[in-house]
Amino acid sequence: MVERALELSQNDACVVLVDEGSTANLRFAGNTLTTNGVARSSRLTVISIAGEGVGVVSRASVREEQLADVVAAADAAARGAQPAEDARPLVEGVPQSADWGSDVRPTDIGVFEGFAPALGEAFAAAEAGGRKLYGFAEHSLTSTFLGTSTGVRLRHDQPTGRLELNAKSADLKRSAWTGVSTEHFTDVDVAALDSSLAQRLEWAKTRVDLPAGRYETLLPPSAVADLMIYLFWSAGARDALDGRSVFSKPGGGTRVGEQLGRLPVTLSSDPGAAGIACAPFVTAHASSRQSSVFDNGLPLEPTDWIKDGRLEALLQTRYSAELSELAVTPGIDNLIMTGAESGRSLEEMIASTQHGLLVTCLWYIREVDPQTLLVTGLTRDGVYLVEHGEVVGEVNNFRFNESPVDLLGRLTEVGASERTLPREWNDYFQRTVMPPVRVPDFNMSTVSQAS
Repeated sequence: MVERALELSQNDACVVLVDEGSTANLRFAGNTLTTNGVARSSRLTVISIAGEGVGVVSRASVREEQLADVVAAADAAARGAQPAEDARPLVEGVPQSADWGSDVRPTDIGVFEGFAPALGEAFAAAEAGGRKLYGFAEHSLTSTFLGTSTGVRLRHDQPTGRLELNAKSADLKRSAWTGVSTEHFTDVDVAALDSSLAQRLEWAKTRVDLPAGRYETLLPPSAVADLMIYLFWSAGARDALDGRSVFSKPGGGTRVGEQLGRLPVTLSSDPGAAGIACAPFVTAHASSRQSSVFDNGLPLEPTDWIKDGRLEALLQTRYSAELSELAVTPGIDNLIMTGAESGRSLEEMIASTQHGLLVTCLWYIREVDPQTLLVTGLTRDGVYLVEHGEVVGEVNNFRFNESPVDLLGRLTEVGASERTLPREWNDYFQRTVMPPVRVPDFNMSTVSQAS
């Protein structure tokens, strides 16, 4: 399909992307499997270039006899388009992927072969313990094929898996959540996850109501991931250059080179990172302020966005890099945060806390002020009071107001990093490695009635 679409285009240049996707899922409620299923999908994107005009047409499930019409529509759109500001010569000279012509092997329900029996055992343990488990497990495999008229032929097969697990007491008044990210479901310890949820439901038997205010707060890796993902999404060079973001320098330019935090925190991306590997080349289905269709096929390298607390790079296309006079650093589909090499576990951080809050996860995060990256959101499924190194009860939920960038300058401890699943953003971004952190004055702005 890629080769035929390239042949059909009558314009100056062409980029074709085909995404072949497959998913398998299990869903459960009240300690019972409720549904399971598999699905297939296919999407063709034709990016036609006439001079500096660009036409993009994307269609799902295109049949062979429909291909010419899709390409013709993209060609026509390009001829009628205004010159694109990000127009650049297409990438060339990239080695072809060795598996370019190999068959697509979709995922199927067999990916849960070892996981499903363990889930059944967890159902039995939960039933015996007087709690109910709810949630879903999902695995997807997307094969992306990228071809261009300059000879680029690249392919990437991306496995992605997630498990969300929610435990509730028999009367449904206490709730706890956990989730994991996985490539193949062979490394998911369901029994350990259920045990951690059981402990938190036990903590919640004691209720402590607290007012709004600033509290020393321990954020687990999942909550840190949600905050850092939003920081990452907001780190576009174009917005910074235009004075529209927290990374804009007063008077013009960007804040690249500025120290954002006191602790040696590093926020990075690496296409080859073990367990969270992602596409090692740019796949841009359309141009935006943070991506360019002309960069399709550009190789991706390990990139430090923040290094030892210092802002190192922003999301750059070749076009924005020329404007900023900084290196070309396109977005990468994973995110890694690390601190001190010998960071402590969350359990060890709890044990050293005299008085503070332990937050399970964040929810409904929304931006309030892009100039400071102030966001608001809610706590959910468990906020706990820690006294003298022990959890003594569950606290009411809060609405919070915080800036991820400002938090970097106020952290007093960064723990050991681990692979985690964000709660809020896992529909869009799942490949993260994050540490737990200690914030001395996290702003719980108001009490939330959510339960």
